Amino acid sequence: NIENKIRLALFIALGSFITSVAIALIVSVYAYKQVSNARESIYILDNDIPILAKQTNMQLNRPAEYKAHVDLFHSIFFSLTPDDKYIDYQMKRAMYLIDESGALQYNNLKEKGFFASVLSSSSVLTIKTDSIHIDMLKKHFIYYGKQIIERRSSIVTRSLITEGDLKDIPRSDNNSHGVLIKNWKTIENKDLSNVQKNTI
Repeated sequence: NIENKIRLALFIALGSFITSVAIALIVSVYAYKQVSNARESIYILDNDIPILAKQTNMQLNRPAEYKAHVDLFHSIFFSLTPDDKYIDYQMKRAMYLIDESGALQYNNLKEKGFFASVLSSSSVLTIKTDSIHIDMLKKHFIYYGKQIIERRSSIVTRSLITEGDLKDIPRSDNNSHGVLIKNWKTIENKDLSNVQKNTI
């Protein structure tokens, strides 16, 4: 009887120990999940009334940010007016969004007299984005758009296709998306139409 009681006491002790360990693990996992969920919640005070605002995982919204970044860069780089100070300002803004491949294209256009022709012909350049394809695995993009060049005598519409790679970098005031365009190059830039204006 004594041996049975000792064995029973041992089983009860082991069972209690295993049960307590299991309960402690379950409580720890539950507490960790609660803390993780709490970290994703932000309360904003509106006239002393707390309003719950949810944080989202940055990677969930990254494709949209990549597209917005590519669209912003092309809008800045290819939207020009016949004002040399404005052109310089736009190019400086664009260089924050791209690596040295952007500076190379800018210097090539400058050497070919592209910006000088914009000034001399009083051209206004605007761009319209058709679509942007993002490959998230390779972090590669292809941009499809149309550039409209409005001169005094004509309106030229050109197709524009470019491609490049994307690199995540820390966000800053000059690069709010935290993305850097790399290895950027123009695949296609050809005239689609040339409509003469009625000068009478």
